[in-house]
Amino acid sequence: IEAIVPKGTLLNPSDTAAVIGGNVLTSQRLVDVIFKAFDVCAASQGCMNNTTFGDGSCGYFETVAGGAGAGPGWDGRSGVHSHMTNTRITDPEILERRYSVILRKFCLRSGSGGRGAYVGGEGVVRELMFRRPQVLCVLSSRRVLKPYGLRGGEDGATGRNLMELRDGRTVNLGFRSSVDVQPGECFHMETPGGGGYGHPSDRRPPDDEELSKHPHNRRRMLKSDDSFRFIERGSLYDHRMSQEQS
Repeated sequence: IEAIVPKGTLLNPSDTAAVIGGNVLTSQRLVDVIFKAFDVCAASQGCMNNTTFGDGSCGYFETVAGGAGAGPGWDGRSGVHSHMTNTRITDPEILERRYSVILRKFCLRSGSGGRGAYVGGEGVVRELMFRRPQVLCVLSSRRVLKPYGLRGGEDGATGRNLMELRDGRTVNLGFRSSVDVQPGECFHMETPGGGGYGHPSDRRPPDDEELSKHPHNRRRMLKSDDSFRFIERGSLYDHRMSQEQS
């Protein structure tokens, strides 16, 4: 594969071009474009959901996970970063101790992954309530165009950035915004889900051969929205299994 990127284009701008988010937004969408061109897998969330807040005394920046796209033989992972990043988010206890915010909610966003023979991963819901006046900045993507499904799979859900104000109103901040926030106000983010792969009617439970690769899952079957089992796996699961067997 030869990459041809002429100078002065979006992916190879001049030194004087006004650009932002190349590492956290453009790179993510570029991977989705390449994967779709080669018919590899469905789109992941295509974004890193950049959130920044602070005032004259401190500042905080985080990227928020979402759903990964499904492919031929696998479901997309839920609540993870994908492709061009693997950053971890700050622990709730550290976040609330060092900054004037309360983490009101942080959970998977049920139903945000695209349906398919292999389902897309779920995005997340994250809510930050502010305890003093600050400035909130959000830079995100996939708030209008859905992460695509492939081979008959359904698209993942788009994300949303909402601000719950003290007067009871809820304001949609759009995909990028910078706003002043007041104590008691809450930022509500819903990150995109991953696209599904294959037609939903072709979905089936994992077979014995697949389960045999993960024998401990025979006693760790989790219930999915599709009313049958799916395999629990991942680095945290592997670590927990090693601790239980030691």
